[in-house]
Amino acid sequence: MAVKETVEEFVSKYMRIESEKSILAEDQKELFAEYKEQMDLKALRAAIRIAKIKLKLGESESELDNMLETVENKFGL
Repeated sequence: MAVKETVEEFVSKYMRIESEKSILAEDQKELFAEYKEQMDLKALRAAIRIAKIKLKLGESESELDNMLETVENKFGL
């Protein structure tokens, strides 16, 4: 396969993925809008971010919890 064909194939696939990402982002916006009246979306988004962080940490989650408690105490929470 020539370089030109390879680049064209790559760009075509890349553009399809970008389009799918845009569609999914719009679907997320619609989902949040659908539940806007039923719950505090700001709190929900924060909970989702925290859950994702904890998932990435794995075994270090307890260390995070200890540090977070210390920080919260310093802030007077």
